[in-house]
Amino acid sequence: MGSFTPISATIGGILIGLSAVLLMYGNGRIAGISGILGGVFNGRKDWGWRLPFLAGLIVIPFLIVSLRPEFDVAIFRTHKWTLLIAGIIVGIGTQLGNGCTSGHGVCGNARLSERSIVATIIFMATGIGTVFVSKYLGLY
Repeated sequence: MGSFTPISATIGGILIGLSAVLLMYGNGRIAGISGILGGVFNGRKDWGWRLPFLAGLIVIPFLIVSLRPEFDVAIFRTHKWTLLIAGIIVGIGTQLGNGCTSGHGVCGNARLSERSIVATIIFMATGIGTVFVSKYLGLY
């Protein structure tokens, strides 16, 4: 069971927002992970910033856990097939929604994009519903 961690959550939110601002300021790009990843696979030539950005998303959690093993990272306890299936479903959703939680939720809402606001409401409601059903059915 998780615990209420407002300080680390606030620091994490600030770092996410800061990274989005820095990417927009430095490269003129929106920090939408699905768009960044999609650009790697659809033949775009601007890999110089995309690959390090994506590598950081993968490497940093492992680095943090190796430096601070007391951190409870639930994803490391999740069954690999569950992660694979969840990743595929999220990938389909990001294609249907023309963006992901970071692109819509962080960057799109900051720009007051109506499409992003609607997308954020939908994925937040879906996430809340999924957690409720999972806990109610004892799957979580």
